[in-house]
Amino acid sequence: MAANKPKGGPVEEARNQLKMLKEFIIQNNVVSIPSNDEALVAEAPPYNRSNAAFINPAGPYEKGVVSIYNIAPPDPKWSKAEQASYIPGEASLLFTSVHEVWPGHFLQFLHSNANPDKLEGLWVGYAYAEGWAHYCEEMMIEVGLGKGDPEKHIGQINEALLRDVRLLSAIGLHTHGMTVAQSEKMFREQAFQDPGNARQQAARGTYDPAYLNYTLGKLMIRKLRADWLAKGAAPGSTAPSADDQKRWHEFHDKFLSYGGPPIPLLRKEMVGEDGSLL
Repeated sequence: MAANKPKGGPVEEARNQLKMLKEFIIQNNVVSIPSNDEALVAEAPPYNRSNAAFINPAGPYEKGVVSIYNIAPPDPKWSKAEQASYIPGEASLLFTSVHEVWPGHFLQFLHSNANPDKLEGLWVGYAYAEGWAHYCEEMMIEVGLGKGDPEKHIGQINEALLRDVRLLSAIGLHTHGMTVAQSEKMFREQAFQDPGNARQQAARGTYDPAYLNYTLGKLMIRKLRADWLAKGAAPGSTAPSADDQKRWHEFHDKFLSYGGPPIPLLRKEMVGEDGSLL
């Protein structure tokens, strides 16, 4: 999967992916799109290349400001082999595009910025935002993105493993005496990351221990979805309905309508009780 590099480079490939992903969301009724805004794709600026990809979304008070999905090139100081391996495979890049734009961060911020309560748009929680974007990767596979192509599925799983190791690294670095070298080794061996990404991810863990929120947020959203669907099930029903997936659109729209609060508070609003978060 990692060896199948984008033919025209990751920036050009991501532009093509965004068109396809938006069409897929509309055709499969995944979630509502509240505006005609589009995100642009660009090479990340030299001063901000510590992560392979990220989005700068427009804020709730900004009008006419374009959101930029940034993709970082490899560090020219690295060896040629490390530079080549840093460029993502097409399938991994596809789920980065899902995460950053459709239906991940960009769509989530379109919803939060459109919220009539500006407080909801201004304070978007880490687990809410990153949990939603990471949740979308697996959810899009579940609704048919990739049409069962094993390479696409591996791309999605590879992104999930990266976030799982972030969770382990955050806890290890800040509470268990893990060294940065041990973290980097874990990203290489358990998340199958290339050397450049592994170094960046281990370094990020030293100043961003909350990057464990990607996995925690995703798991809380999946549990919330299951409990919300069960709450609306027919009386006496014990198993998930065959129509449950058809209601995901309703769940996604309702989830995004709150702006970005802590997921435990959102759970009270959507299912009426605290319950088990995970």
